[in-house]
Amino acid sequence: MKTNALRLILSISFIFVGLFQAQSQENSVSEDLITDRPDQTESPSLVSKGSIQIETGFFYENLENQNLKEKIYGYNTSLLRYGLLDNLELRLGFDYLETKTELNSLKFGNRDAGFSPLLVGVKVGIAKEKGLLPEIGLLGHLNLPFSVSKEIRPETTGVDFRFSFSHTLTENSGISYNLGAAWGEDSPQASYLYTLVYGYDINEKFGLYLEVYGDLPEDDSSDHFWDAGITYKLKKNL
Repeated sequence: MKTNALRLILSISFIFVGLFQAQSQENSVSEDLITDRPDQTESPSLVSKGSIQIETGFFYENLENQNLKEKIYGYNTSLLRYGLLDNLELRLGFDYLETKTELNSLKFGNRDAGFSPLLVGVKVGIAKEKGLLPEIGLLGHLNLPFSVSKEIRPETTGVDFRFSFSHTLTENSGISYNLGAAWGEDSPQASYLYTLVYGYDINEKFGLYLEVYGDLPEDDSSDHFWDAGITYKLKKNL
């Protein structure tokens, strides 16, 4: 209970800090906001030194496998990014998730409802884009099991890393892709991951993206997905 209360306070604090930071930086923002969301591909671009950037949202998934149905609600998926140095970004993230399971139309109630383990990590800028050479970044994260209650605490610490690359194609379009691996919180086996996204700016406000991504676990079958979306820019920093 104390852990959840603390994380709720942190969540609210991040929102107010982000709003204050957005107001204080609004007149000094010279570059457009670049986010790691809403797609699966992480951008190699870093938050500028001394700046705070908050990315948050929600999602819903409905998964079906024969007679088993699983509904996943992500009520809060927040990521706090802080530019510590010109080429180093600190990252802090957490989700509030709820899972509902049905077998042959029989409901089992809620499962694993609560905050996911706290995510801490860094993003390092390796190289700027130059000619045919892409912009390159390296990201690494830890999912800390002690940050959640004992009832849903994973046995081990989750670890992931990925290299992020970005190419400019035209003035209005570009591609980005990630290559990396992850070790789950309850499994010692590695899962190799990839992403590839194409983005196109319709105008100064609207953008489109199309993406393919997946993972290749060591001892299981691979998973491959695609998604697409629309983005709308309210301001340079919103």
